Amino acid sequence: MLDLSFVRDNLQLVKQKMRERGLEDVLGDFETLDRERRKVLGEVESRKARRNKVSDEIAARKKQGQDAASLIAEMKPLGEEIRELDEQAKSCEERLREVLRIVPNVPHTSVPVGRSAADNQEIRRWGEPRKFDFEPQAHWDLGPALGILDFERATKITGARFAVYAGVGAKLERALANFMLDLHTREHGYSEILPPFVVNSASLFGTGNLPKFKEDLFKLEGTDYYLIPTAEVPVTNLYRDEVLEADKLPVKHCAWTACFRSEAGSYGKDTRGIIRQHQFQKVELVKFALPESSYDELESLTRNAEEVLQRLELPYRVVALSTGDMGFSSAKTYDLEVWLPSAREYKEISSCSNFEAFQARRANLRFRRGKGGKTEFLHTLNGSGLAVGRTWLAVIENYQQADGSVVVPAALRPYLDGMERIVKRQ
Repeated sequence: MLDLSFVRDNLQLVKQKMRERGLEDVLGDFETLDRERRKVLGEVESRKARRNKVSDEIAARKKQGQDAASLIAEMKPLGEEIRELDEQAKSCEERLREVLRIVPNVPHTSVPVGRSAADNQEIRRWGEPRKFDFEPQAHWDLGPALGILDFERATKITGARFAVYAGVGAKLERALANFMLDLHTREHGYSEILPPFVVNSASLFGTGNLPKFKEDLFKLEGTDYYLIPTAEVPVTNLYRDEVLEADKLPVKHCAWTACFRSEAGSYGKDTRGIIRQHQFQKVELVKFALPESSYDELESLTRNAEEVLQRLELPYRVVALSTGDMGFSSAKTYDLEVWLPSAREYKEISSCSNFEAFQARRANLRFRRGKGGKTEFLHTLNGSGLAVGRTWLAVIENYQQADGSVVVPAALRPYLDGMERIVKRQ
């Protein structure tokens, strides 16, 4: 959530930044409410000044033995007026905060200005897409043919946009998750967390998922519990309402979880295969950082996620999302996009974002510089390191062979008992 004072003092700047996001009226009646609040506060101060003056006069009269009954009588309605005006000011303040609950973060000055994904800016590429001497298949054909991916039984068990991984397919999914966790904990300095896969509404509000994106969530009926859309939610809320010490920052966590999304509004997008599922697995990277170093932390977090793709020798590119394509809570986002031979294009496999103090303000995440120092809101960051299912399909498609088998990347072989090739299940 944006700082209320910042919005008041920089209203035209915030409006301009919202326009850059493609939003014209997101601030609603903020100005009207703020004018009303300022007017009420002025009236409160005027009456409080009068009350203080009358109080002094009453004290002076009593000291001189004079009658103060008329002044005392004046105080009662004055007190009532002050209480009523205080309530009005409080109501205006709360209504202003309600407006800000659905206002997205202000994009950083380095974010490309644009209306959509078409305006995203490519930063760099790594690796060259493989040139096949045969027509490469899509993972939704390769997987079932190998007997390692089953959509029909998943549909029977649950419904559309679910998958069953079988045999080596299930083992490959687990191998990828373990490989990512080992890399991030052993070499990148992240501490592993296994959080609950169910969170309350306060946690979802803290990360910016509620109230705006309620339709994207799966809620447990009759409770305040929701299935997590990503490990970002429980891990970011680990320190909600706590104060961390500055000399302990950055705090870096990684977590493997299942993730659940309704995919509301994604009708017709990537409906085949496992690119866009209601349930999928992901390894998430989360950082809590000092404000002055958070953009350096964003660069290192992005590099940490990139290294997974480099170790697997999967071609990818990094793009900076434009103002019209970035997420609600983000101040700046890099997407990692892996090359998929079947699509002949790069597809998102990770989003790495700096939220600055936006989530921290919603979740009351603070830090203190030294003993006795005042508390400040820290900066939060997160990124997929990586989406396991999308990495799975990228491996299957990029390492496929003409006979329908799949070569196992060297980095994964220790996690698959030395297996070098995935062949059709007998």
